[in-house]
Amino acid sequence: MTPEEFDALPAADAEGALLAVCTAPRWAAQVVAGRPYGSAEALRAAAAAALTDADLEPALAGHPRIGDRAAAARPGSEQARVGAADAGVLAALAEGNRAYEERFGHVYLVCASGRSAEDLLAVLHARLGNDPATERAVALGELAAINRLRLDALLRA
Repeated sequence: MTPEEFDALPAADAEGALLAVCTAPRWAAQVVAGRPYGSAEALRAAAAAALTDADLEPALAGHPRIGDRAAAARPGSEQARVGAADAGVLAALAEGNRAYEERFGHVYLVCASGRSAEDLLAVLHARLGNDPATERAVALGELAAINRLRLDALLRA
């Protein structure tokens, strides 16, 4: 869809489109409330500015674990390269996910697009050393990157 088409959507439909990008209702409502944008750049900027720490928990609820076979197998999946990993790497990702969730209380969120399972596993191990406040900030930055990619895909659709 074009930015103009997004601007013209009924509010509920525009929120629905944004909730497919990020499952944070406050964020989606704020972006919709700022319409019209008129350009992809203005929409991207507003979407980035609207994202806050308050959106992290509801957004995390909409993300599968890194290495989840069903997520990696979906056409166009951001985790597509993870699905090609060998069983040992996938097992290490599963164990790393468990350790991460135990330490931080939520799924390991990383912008996986175009990245290998080995790379994502190395990042996971490095992030396990973060304190909770640092990790929350890192996860929010990863969410912003994921949102940018998904918003770009929405605007191309």
